[in-house]
Amino acid sequence: MTQDGDTVATITDLDAIPRPPRYERILARSQDIEFPMNSDVLTGSLLRTLAASKPGGAILELGTGCGVGTSWLLDGMDASSSLISIDTERRYQSIAAEELGADPRLTLLLQDGGAYLSGCHRRFDLIYADAWPGKYSHLDDALRLLEPGGIYVGDDMLPQPNWPDGHGATADALLARFDRLEGFAVTRLAWSTGLILAVRR
Repeated sequence: MTQDGDTVATITDLDAIPRPPRYERILARSQDIEFPMNSDVLTGSLLRTLAASKPGGAILELGTGCGVGTSWLLDGMDASSSLISIDTERRYQSIAAEELGADPRLTLLLQDGGAYLSGCHRRFDLIYADAWPGKYSHLDDALRLLEPGGIYVGDDMLPQPNWPDGHGATADALLARFDRLEGFAVTRLAWSTGLILAVRR
């Protein structure tokens, strides 16, 4: 509480984080089809901030889902930035297309993320890996696409309800791989769903 009686949000007050345009509609539609893998609010807020740190930036999202994470990225981007978002599931990505597809900064690709990474030769300023490709497979392909100073974000590194049996060991192995990564500054965040951030030196 301030001296004039206004209530001040605490740092743990998630309701105080403003949501992007279309966020509530996308979230509701994703819940209607029981999509279980939306980016959480804390991760989304960080994505928006990181996108804002890259004016005119080229951004890649691996795993569109229904577009929740996409909406956070778009909300942080300036008018000259661009976002490519990739998924293999038409049913999910169609929601993102209907809710966000009119934004000229966004390109939605319905294809395998690993195949895209293997054949891609452009560079990105920010990569958000929210799918198996670019994280548990094709990681080297994703990292080679980062510009110097480019940021890689991987989420869901803490145990999640939808993890299959044995996935904890897979996640631990990925963290160990990042610990050995040369040419990057790496930070583990035991926060939100568990994040790994890597910046190309």
